[in-house]
Amino acid sequence: MYDKTSKESILEYALQLKGKTFGEIDRFNRLSNENNKGKLGHIVEESYFGYEINSDANPDFSVAGIELKVTPFKINKNKTISAKERLVLNVIDYNEEYKFDFYNSSFWKKNKSLLIVFYEWKPDLDKKDYVIEDVILYEFSEDDLVTIKSDWEIIINKIKEGKAHEISESDTNYLSACTKGRDRHSVRTQPFSTQCAKQRAFSLKSGYMTQLLRKHFGQVKKNEVSLLEGTKKTINQVLLERFMPYYQKSIDEIAKLLNIDIYTKSGSLVKNHAQMLTSAILGLKGNDINNIEEFSKANIKFKTVRIEKDASIKQHMSFKNFKYAEIIKEEWEDSQLRNMFEEQKYLFVVFKFDSNNVLRLDKIKLWNMPLSILDTKLKEVWEETVRVIKEGIVITEKGNKKYDNLPGSTFNNICHVRPHAKDSQDTYPLPQGGEHIKKCFWLDRRYIKSIVE
Repeated sequence: MYDKTSKESILEYALQLKGKTFGEIDRFNRLSNENNKGKLGHIVEESYFGYEINSDANPDFSVAGIELKVTPFKINKNKTISAKERLVLNVIDYNEEYKFDFYNSSFWKKNKSLLIVFYEWKPDLDKKDYVIEDVILYEFSEDDLVTIKSDWEIIINKIKEGKAHEISESDTNYLSACTKGRDRHSVRTQPFSTQCAKQRAFSLKSGYMTQLLRKHFGQVKKNEVSLLEGTKKTINQVLLERFMPYYQKSIDEIAKLLNIDIYTKSGSLVKNHAQMLTSAILGLKGNDINNIEEFSKANIKFKTVRIEKDASIKQHMSFKNFKYAEIIKEEWEDSQLRNMFEEQKYLFVVFKFDSNNVLRLDKIKLWNMPLSILDTKLKEVWEETVRVIKEGIVITEKGNKKYDNLPGSTFNNICHVRPHAKDSQDTYPLPQGGEHIKKCFWLDRRYIKSIVE
């Protein structure tokens, strides 16, 4: 067996799980009971480590200060490894958590030392046949802890403001507050508002877990860079430090200062000049902002915004295509669109033409969609899209152009549906048969302007 008071003994015993299937360690036959969900973490706790399943506020191994977590990863088509999901930690008690500082919080007391059991998830494999691939004893690095502490404070400040019902996973970078409960009716009271809030738990984002896995299994990108290493600062702080010296400078001035060429041989601007400038400001050798470690951990996506001389924005902002036959099977709470905006943050790098028609770097903005928009205006567009597809898309002709009745740019000035295809032959199947041009959800340019202003 093992010594429950010793980290070394617990880890040594846990490492003997490697190579075993859950069926092999399931002494109480949880996985054979169709009425029992057979949570894999419970099997490891009860059958392997021999302690009763509980919801104690203390760590699972309380004397050693270790919390046990069992989590899946998947192998992608390109052979890289990714976390299958976020790592859910302890439930947030809105009425208690705000009373403490970070180092006396329930989060820190329970999760400062995590024994993580990794298993490979495969889509068509029975749970009992999942194989435990590795076990690690994980403690947060000093660099990560700066951001995690800041994330915890963001969540707590919303509770103190009476806005626990407005908490979103995209509010934060590494540590988030994910919904935790059977359904949308799982709610809790909060101390500074009469409005109930969804039950939530602290969790480590899937991007953070993917980075953890890739580092552990030696799959870190060769050209990956860290913006925060050794800085003792948050992502927000470092981004402002990097960009602010270039605010209001023209793109030519920035290019000269950073010694990069943003023009073609014929003298016109290269198409990706905004990304080139942004990458150079961030100190990247290439142009791929996705190579920033902290962006991957925090699920931050980069978008450029250009404000014209007349203060307008010409372009709507596109996102990933949806498939007609698949979106109608979704429920809003678990839809791809909601999950994307619930979990993702955006770095808007804003360029603006001045009165002399000179393009300048205006500002940056880290943004996430507030729940007040996500579960109202965005939901309206999604519901209308699903309704139209289910009832059958209607095509009308005006002049030489064809139009359909999916929600367009005048629907609610926040989000709409429009084509996102190579050409008219680039299509997806319809549920009733036939094909229709590929489309996606777009944020309206007027809404984008309101965000960056």
